[in-house]
Amino acid sequence: MTDLATPSKVTFAEPASSPEGRASRAGRTVRRVRSTVASGLKHAGLVAFGFVMLYPLLWMLASSVKPNALIFREPGLIPTDVDLSNYTDGWSALLHPFSRYLLNSAIVVLGCVLGNLVSCSLAAYAFARLKFRGRNFWFAIMLMTIMLPIHVIIVPQYVMFSTLEWINTFLPLIVPKLLATDAFFIFLMVQFFRGIPRELDEAARIDGAGHLRIYWQIMMPLAVPALATTAIFTFIWAWNDFFSQLIFLTKPDMYTVPIALRTFVDSTGESSWGALFAMSIVSLIPVFLVFLFGQKYLVKGIATTGIK
Repeated sequence: MTDLATPSKVTFAEPASSPEGRASRAGRTVRRVRSTVASGLKHAGLVAFGFVMLYPLLWMLASSVKPNALIFREPGLIPTDVDLSNYTDGWSALLHPFSRYLLNSAIVVLGCVLGNLVSCSLAAYAFARLKFRGRNFWFAIMLMTIMLPIHVIIVPQYVMFSTLEWINTFLPLIVPKLLATDAFFIFLMVQFFRGIPRELDEAARIDGAGHLRIYWQIMMPLAVPALATTAIFTFIWAWNDFFSQLIFLTKPDMYTVPIALRTFVDSTGESSWGALFAMSIVSLIPVFLVFLFGQKYLVKGIATTGIK
């Protein structure tokens, strides 16, 4: 007995010349054009927004090579008269060469970065891995300190540091970093340490490792993105800090870059704007280089330290 095969359903494409085929092609073309236009508008908007954000920096760069008489007369970005003497004059316009202030800022920034890396990572390891009474309570207290503005604690700090005779030294700016006073970085590292499997700790304890060895040989190599993020943010914040340095450093020999730039502005109106803009560009170079070479670590550190 012969089996009869069930005939399969055969579909035929619409002829290219049929109205349905032409309408389908027209619809795809319209959607493609709309997508291209939308993408172009989006990129144009991003470029315009980026230009608006960069315009102050570009204007300052253009003004740094203009004579003082033309800085506010020509608001454009293309100078008609280029004058590079602003850089040479600004470098030696103050009581000391500008390199002195760059060195002072470098000392403060280096101390702040090292202090935050060591103290905040130790505190974060304690909150993330150690079990002690009141851990959650002290962690909440630590987070609450983020909401305290510096203006609330600056007067008690000044009184205490004045008693210790630390005014006009770099100690009031560096020593607090050695005591894990930046709660933001502690929280950042705690979140990162909590994402590291505890099996690594247990395996190290089987081999006889203590907390210090686990912290140094296991946690620190794995926490490079979080450490890099802490270092970059600390560098930028300490380099640009004006208020604290203005309070604790009053001698011209101890001035850092932000305070030195402030001295270019005279309250009587005889301000050297060209030299000020030139030295401002010079002071931005270290920040730009740090962000340029540490950008990938910064992005990776922020992406891997989210709340889990």
